[in-house]
Amino acid sequence: MEVTLSFSPHVSPSAFNETLDGSREILVIADSADAVQRLPHTIMATLPTKVVEGMASRLKPAANDVSLSECTTTDGRRVVTAILPTSVSRHNTPSRAWGVTAAVKAANLTEETGAIVLFPDNPEHAYAQGVAACRAFPRYSSKSSASKPRTVHVLIEGASQATVEEVRCSAAGIELCQRLVDMPPNELHSDHYIEECRRVATEVGATLKIIQGKLLDELGFGGLWGVGKASEHLPALVVLSHDGHGAGQSVCLVGKGIVYDTGGLSIKSKEGMPGMKHDMAGSAGVLGAFQALVAAKACTAGPLHAVLCIAENSVGPLATRPDDIHKLLSGKTVEINNTDAEGRLVLADGCAYAEQHLDPMYIIDMATLTGAQGVATGRHFAATYCNSDELEAAVVAAGKASGDLCHPLPYAPEYFQKEFASKVADFKNSVKDRSNAQASCAGQFIGNNIEGFLQRGGQWCHIDMAYPAMDAERSTGFGVALLYRLVASHLATNPQPIPPAKRQKEKN
Repeated sequence: MEVTLSFSPHVSPSAFNETLDGSREILVIADSADAVQRLPHTIMATLPTKVVEGMASRLKPAANDVSLSECTTTDGRRVVTAILPTSVSRHNTPSRAWGVTAAVKAANLTEETGAIVLFPDNPEHAYAQGVAACRAFPRYSSKSSASKPRTVHVLIEGASQATVEEVRCSAAGIELCQRLVDMPPNELHSDHYIEECRRVATEVGATLKIIQGKLLDELGFGGLWGVGKASEHLPALVVLSHDGHGAGQSVCLVGKGIVYDTGGLSIKSKEGMPGMKHDMAGSAGVLGAFQALVAAKACTAGPLHAVLCIAENSVGPLATRPDDIHKLLSGKTVEINNTDAEGRLVLADGCAYAEQHLDPMYIIDMATLTGAQGVATGRHFAATYCNSDELEAAVVAAGKASGDLCHPLPYAPEYFQKEFASKVADFKNSVKDRSNAQASCAGQFIGNNIEGFLQRGGQWCHIDMAYPAMDAERSTGFGVALLYRLVASHLATNPQPIPPAKRQKEKN
């Protein structure tokens, strides 16, 4: 789908009207039913009085649904007005961003030129509503009939130029994330993914480090190497870094990048395997957020790092077997009892690398990690497992401010560590009791590998977004806006530094 989005605030009436005059389709989205009266005068002038009255009578706000009304102007342009749902529960986003995405999809804009006009009642909702509009335009397609290129202008009433710039950069990150997640695994294999990372690093002026193939094994990445070694395209740890605005400790964003997950020798069923190209959505969200943060100059006081753990969990002669024992980068050993619990293995190595080499203040990892996430927090809320009340509250607040919703899981290592008990290694990789807060347990496995960081006062949050990452077999771009808002609004300055980890010397 070739769609070009542009963003601007409603500042100059003449420029505003000029944009709309060039649009064959116009979608107006507002928080309240007076939207018809707030339509630009150039549109109103082309609508017969009876049409305007009819639109107003059809726009009846609903508690949980978007209210739509449509008409055609005298010069043949299509105008759709949408009123957002009136009900917002305490755990939802007050911006009603979900309604914006639903309205854009329902409006079905198909003309070569169109405009979306957002009228948020509260300027603080402009960011969430702006990025919500762009989520409705997934880009990837391999259809033989190419769609015609389209241009859609997004105008946000009352938004500052700074907010519009944040929306623009975040929209580009969401577009990247959606395209990568929707790509098939024969196109987005590990080597192609690395090239995508290289392109992003070049575009935003970030440094890039790649550790791939046998070198992972030599340097002690037993989890990442063990998961990906059976694939034709070998696994890699990719680190994108930006210096930020000072010399403080870093913020590390770590993403699970399993480009395809067969389950390994613990192979998935024929029903369970399709769709596993999406198992790299966490890393795609991290990459998109990193791109957005650097492009918008919204980085932290210290460096910002994106650590992508890229691998394909394949079946083959070199595949890890149940009963194998791997030594992870943390130095801990893990007995494999389920090769389909691979995401935690690569994230364990990625987070341990961040602890040992990137001097972090915060480690935030994000992954499509467990089916248990959907059971715990559903299709619309990612699950968070966090060692810090402060950071947990910041992640939840960033979710409400961005529309990428999150809800906390119980954090209690004393209850969950025992689920991984092994007779012959430090722990197993899959739980003994699948009814004991399975999503929390999966997060705890990762935490087992950064114990020094946590003991020194480091703040860590694991975000499991297995279900919010997808909707109707398409990527939602989940995580880009969440991480952008979290870093830009809550982690932009570092608190009192924590003692750094003892760094491990790498082999060249």
